[in-house]
Amino acid sequence: MLLQKKSVSFRIGLTIAAIMAVLALVGYVWTPYDPSAIVGSEKFLAPSLRHLFGTDNFGRDIFSRVMVGVGTTFFISLCTVCIGGIVGTLIGAFTGYFGGVVDEVLMRINDALTAFPSILLALVFIAMLGFGKYNVILALGVAFIPSFARVVRAEFARHRSMSYVKSARLMGASHLRIMFRHILPNTRGVLLPALIIGFNNAVLAEASMSYLGIGVAPPDVSLGYMLSESQSYMIKAPWYVLCTGLVIVLLILGVSMMGEGLRKGGS
Repeated sequence: MLLQKKSVSFRIGLTIAAIMAVLALVGYVWTPYDPSAIVGSEKFLAPSLRHLFGTDNFGRDIFSRVMVGVGTTFFISLCTVCIGGIVGTLIGAFTGYFGGVVDEVLMRINDALTAFPSILLALVFIAMLGFGKYNVILALGVAFIPSFARVVRAEFARHRSMSYVKSARLMGASHLRIMFRHILPNTRGVLLPALIIGFNNAVLAEASMSYLGIGVAPPDVSLGYMLSESQSYMIKAPWYVLCTGLVIVLLILGVSMMGEGLRKGGS
């Protein structure tokens, strides 16, 4: 039934995201060229059948680097959503279900953190932890916890007084069983779009941080860093910035359309 409700935008977004996911998975095991191989004689070659996206300022195949870069972005974004989603869901579930003083304290802290943009919080963590792929994952994951906690808390607070929850209590079900066996599955209409939107925001945040030079750095390949590097050659090699930027836009667009389709389908 849920699948039948999906809109055209969801299907288009899913197709785009699936293509990007396949590109990332293939990039983990095979690329047309070594993405790090420097070939001085092939610098700034225009796109062709030999090099689909051309080559960069070091003679590296851009398409091969994009494949690896998409994989890096997917890995960071998935890990970010896992950290933020799991921890945020646990916090939101307990505070929304039990309420009381703990709820008030945690939600005031959550509101204070939510007042700051996620990427700004991530920058603070990066400043303390240092650069690197795994530090970016940890920083973004922690920064995304408040948004998930707020969404889940609202749903649990709404469901805890419903009749099916009261019936489960009367039948002797434990609090944990009621929370995660009964209430949590009924929040999927809100939680799934939140996860997809979180993934989309993580893609954008990672690309932005790498573009600014404070995220993923060489030798790891990042779309954001490639975009930053390519802007110096917009006149000499416009395909470098166009191809890299187009892949980032398509990835964000595909995930955004999936999230919007899920939101409409659940409304």
